[in-house]
Amino acid sequence: MTSKRRRAHGEGSVYEQRPGLWAASIDVGWVDGKRKRKTVYAASEKEAVRKRGELLSRQQRGENLAAPPRTLSQWLDEWMAMKQHESTRQSTLRGYRWLVESHVRPTLGRVPLDKLTPTMIRRVLTAKTGEGLSATTVRHIHGLVRNVLSDAQREELLHRNPALAVRAPSARTVERRALTVDEARRLLDSIAGERLEALWVCALTVGLRRGELLGLRWSDLDFAGGALTVRQTVLRVDGRLVFTPPKTDRSRRTVPVPAQTLALLRRHRRQQDEERAKADERWREHGLVFASRLGTPMEPRNLDREWHATRERAGLPWLRLHDLRHACATFLLASGASPRTVMQTLGHSQISLTMNTYAHVLMEVERAAMDAAADRLFGSAGAG
Repeated sequence: MTSKRRRAHGEGSVYEQRPGLWAASIDVGWVDGKRKRKTVYAASEKEAVRKRGELLSRQQRGENLAAPPRTLSQWLDEWMAMKQHESTRQSTLRGYRWLVESHVRPTLGRVPLDKLTPTMIRRVLTAKTGEGLSATTVRHIHGLVRNVLSDAQREELLHRNPALAVRAPSARTVERRALTVDEARRLLDSIAGERLEALWVCALTVGLRRGELLGLRWSDLDFAGGALTVRQTVLRVDGRLVFTPPKTDRSRRTVPVPAQTLALLRRHRRQQDEERAKADERWREHGLVFASRLGTPMEPRNLDREWHATRERAGLPWLRLHDLRHACATFLLASGASPRTVMQTLGHSQISLTMNTYAHVLMEVERAAMDAAADRLFGSAGAG
């Protein structure tokens, strides 16, 4: 005959189910119209009491103990479905899937969700670093696991997020060569008259991303007001080109366009009218500023190839297309524009991103301002 010790209401119960096997049970509420209890087992009464305390503590911290047990792999499937339902960008989902299938599921997928520990996660990140993955990729893995478990915590499947206790490896900042004014002028001379001259100049003077340039429509341009609005981008997703809205609210923006760039865009439109007439029935109208010779969206990889040939002709083989965006920001800051203006122009999500990315330029601007202020205070007397 087994003995059973009763506890006060809400404290659960501990009892010996059979010789050498003790059970601890607590009430976890109503599920599908039925009262449900959570039971754990131990080899001794003392261990059962300890486990009951753990259950009560998890319940008090908000964990839903009535939820069916699931492994991390099962939760990853639910989580991916949630993200797709939330209309997450296809390119972002593709990145999630790659991280999940290549790195997270094979290493942690079989672990019960509520059994994950910081040590398990840290060991995976260490192993990935040992396999030769870059610090940036390992940080992406850590970030994915952290977000996945944060959502599990919000769903009350976990009482804490173990990934928050794990420190991701530091990503080394690689200082890239900055485009100088003289080099920019050499580039402008080199591309003069090219079919895509207006595109390269837009990247340099307005700071648009590649996908934003390819998604720009004539209806997004305000020639009278001297501005353009970023409303869509072009991306390759699952083997096809698609139009997608900007990634963040900050990326959807209206920015001023220099008069010289507007003049090039007007000339580009006349050139496109000639291409439309030449293509005749083969033309597929999408209203794009920078379209193929048949009016269709340009393939991003083809644009990259065009750029590689262009930079070689300019004698700037190190210059990436994205570096034109950085050059735009650098020239704006050096000309006295505020970091917030640069943030709004580039569509950065946070001012800290702008400040950190262009800290070296800001230091030069601040030094020049300090020197100018000192000259006004001391005049020539301070020069000795």
